[in-house]
Amino acid sequence: MTSDHDALITPLPGHSSNGRLERVLRRGEFAVTAELNPPDSADPSDVFKRAAVFDGWVDGINATDGSGANCHMSSVGVSGLLTRVGYAPVMQISCRDHNRIAIQGNVLGAAAMGVCNLLCLSGDGVQNGDQPEAKPVFDLDSMSLLQMVRTMRDESRFLSGRKITSPPQLFLGAAINPFAPPYDFRPHRLAKKIEAGAQFVQSQYCFDIPMLETYMARVRELGLHERCFIMIGVGPLASARAAKWMRTNVPGVHIPDSVIQRLEGATNQRQEGAEICIDLIQQISEIEGISGVHMMAYRQEEQVADIVHRSNILRGRQPWKREEGLTSVAADEMTAEIGEKVELADAVAAASGDSQVA
Repeated sequence: MTSDHDALITPLPGHSSNGRLERVLRRGEFAVTAELNPPDSADPSDVFKRAAVFDGWVDGINATDGSGANCHMSSVGVSGLLTRVGYAPVMQISCRDHNRIAIQGNVLGAAAMGVCNLLCLSGDGVQNGDQPEAKPVFDLDSMSLLQMVRTMRDESRFLSGRKITSPPQLFLGAAINPFAPPYDFRPHRLAKKIEAGAQFVQSQYCFDIPMLETYMARVRELGLHERCFIMIGVGPLASARAAKWMRTNVPGVHIPDSVIQRLEGATNQRQEGAEICIDLIQQISEIEGISGVHMMAYRQEEQVADIVHRSNILRGRQPWKREEGLTSVAADEMTAEIGEKVELADAVAAASGDSQVA
């Protein structure tokens, strides 16, 4: 007989996780995820405030892992905070900063905290960040990372062969870039990631629909859209100047001249950037084989709700929304817990004579 607890932690038939994102995609709904800009802070309320702008508009929130090779709150920490309130995080793991021992431990810890979605990445080179003297790890690459986590999930064992008593129930993802050369190789690269274990993918920014259509035509020829959920990256451009900077400085980003010219001709370039994003989303949603979009609105997260609403891609469906005031309650509870632990540590130190005056 199955207990209520077992029912809660056992994925639905054909599912590898209990996550909302996987359920939405497997139902055939057009899914929306968004990227959360992690804080340079140890305050949990900073995470909750940043996540609140996505309430009721997205099916998952990406917790980045040292994006751009810059240090912020860790993806494990952000993901753990998001699950505590009820959000569905997509936890990113970068091979740049962690070896296989650390990654396997982080995967188990994240799954124990309720993380259901994992995005496996190689990671940007340290030379791109603000600490270029850092030592890159790259013990694994994105392919071997996918294979390792799939082994943990499906075979209940570590890479060493040692048994895992309760395996992580995870929906595995990877990144793709249809807009970087060699273009003919990109669909085959996707096929390799699917073979390694990817069940969904999120792409780099898309600003070129004809290029995406060419890519997707080959993906359909190979039947890859039937083996993996494909989500295309989109985001509002703040200005023509910002677009030019991204095209020059962000690896793998392709922005056609026509997009920059449209921004330059606008009275309000920021608003025009949102309109371009809406137009792209609507066109992307009509391409066969695409299952959703991934919103990357760096420093424009407050625009995500309006863009999703006006693009009408949810078609009347409302993603999960937290209960009013729940985030503040969770933050207060955590603050109280931290205070209690500090008081306990002080009491233990005083009793043992080890207390110190700062």
